[in-house]
Amino acid sequence: MLEEVERWLTRRSWSAADRPLERLLEARKDAHGPAVSVVLPALNEAETVGDIVTTIRRELMEKVQLVDELVVIDSGSTDATAQVARRAGARVVHRDDILPRVPAVPGKGEVLWRSLLVTGGDIVCFIDADLKDFSADFVSGIVGPLLTDPSVQFVKAMYDRPFGDTTGQGGRVTEMVARPLLNLHWPQLAGFVQPLGGEYAVRRSLLERLPFPVGYGVELGLLVDALHTVGLDALAQVDVGVRKHRHQDGQALGRMAAAIYRTAQLRLSRGHLVRPSLTQFERGEHGFVPHTYPVDTEERPPMREIEEYVSRRAA
Repeated sequence: MLEEVERWLTRRSWSAADRPLERLLEARKDAHGPAVSVVLPALNEAETVGDIVTTIRRELMEKVQLVDELVVIDSGSTDATAQVARRAGARVVHRDDILPRVPAVPGKGEVLWRSLLVTGGDIVCFIDADLKDFSADFVSGIVGPLLTDPSVQFVKAMYDRPFGDTTGQGGRVTEMVARPLLNLHWPQLAGFVQPLGGEYAVRRSLLERLPFPVGYGVELGLLVDALHTVGLDALAQVDVGVRKHRHQDGQALGRMAAAIYRTAQLRLSRGHLVRPSLTQFERGEHGFVPHTYPVDTEERPPMREIEEYVSRRAA
């Protein structure tokens, strides 16, 4: 590990307990408070999204006023995700209703990018909608450094990721794809415990300068581009405990890994893959059957280049 990263780990890695809520509320008061927006990208998460929304509203909007707006972006759910989120107290916006002149494409990054157009906070906090046993520390922990240290611009959550009953066996794509890529090509980012985690808070002024990969590569892409835009010392991570969520099967993880590799490849060369697709195999009645899937190849431009966003922010 680079000496620079070792120093960064001692300076920019914290626990959520290091910044109690009282300190965060005082920081907002003293600074006339940067507004905080929490965004949950959601696709068929009716089983979990309600508990997450309820916890954030109760703990961080009603008991204390740390979060200013809570928005669920529904990316085409076929279950009751939108209704459950709305009943729990979130504002729900459908992905296709945001910037309709640009046809939406499937993907998490697409939803996060569009969320900037329907939120107003100076700090934007992204939280995955499939978390179980959710704690408000996931929000307050990663928002904390941004409220108390003006030099920090991007904060990732770090946590244990149990796989079933086994501790520390989550994050399979992280360990097999993302971490090797980061260590080999962006060693300054080798200190991040959960580089692909979906829980992170960022100053809007930085987010609007970054391109967004439309799919699974969004977390790696934003982290790498943030490093090149503001430098390592503006990045940080906070330990929020344990993250429990729905694990995907090996086929889905393979597609995720391909998208992440594609995102890294673009940033290394800004070239194009000869064949941006991934073929996987499943056993059928007469042997193994190939299934070919496209690999995400599209990225959305920095939001400050979108006319509607610039007009909205100027209003």
